[in-house]
Amino acid sequence: MRAGLVLVLAASLSAILHSAGPSGPKVVHEDAFWVLGIEVRTNNAKETTSEGVIGKQWQKFFQKGVLEKIPNKTGGDIYAVYSDYASDHNGDYSFLIGAKVADGSKAPAGFILKKVPAGNYAVVPTEKGPIAKVVSEAWQRIWAMEDKRELGGQRAYKVDYELHDQRSADPQNAQVNIYIGLK
Repeated sequence: MRAGLVLVLAASLSAILHSAGPSGPKVVHEDAFWVLGIEVRTNNAKETTSEGVIGKQWQKFFQKGVLEKIPNKTGGDIYAVYSDYASDHNGDYSFLIGAKVADGSKAPAGFILKKVPAGNYAVVPTEKGPIAKVVSEAWQRIWAMEDKRELGGQRAYKVDYELHDQRSADPQNAQVNIYIGLK
């Protein structure tokens, strides 16, 4: 009886540990959608210096009330879209912050409309904590998983995005899901 209980406990512990992520992130299929927002071009080397633009773009997004100015929003979530990759995580890319909008939306002056294509995405949740810290740490984990081929497929380098939903309302205790496009 005791050996059977130990076996059941060991199997349960193993199932819990393996559902927590050692096999990699969850892979989901997402339908295509559109995001309207403001965009800049950058690269990861630049982002590690005082010349980085992503933090400044977030500041502009909130200070200028960009979310409130986006027409045809389909919800209140904020999307940070990485696209137009020159190569891999070492090359230039476009960074857009905005909101999901209805199909057929047009980009008003000063805004960019970007399509997030349908496809398979590896979903990597951040830890909970200060948003800039946990998002940066999650991207470091993503690059490490990519190097070890643990993303659940080969990275496409077409479009990736962060979903900032109600879990990121408190910037000091935020959690974000990062969707990595796969081939």
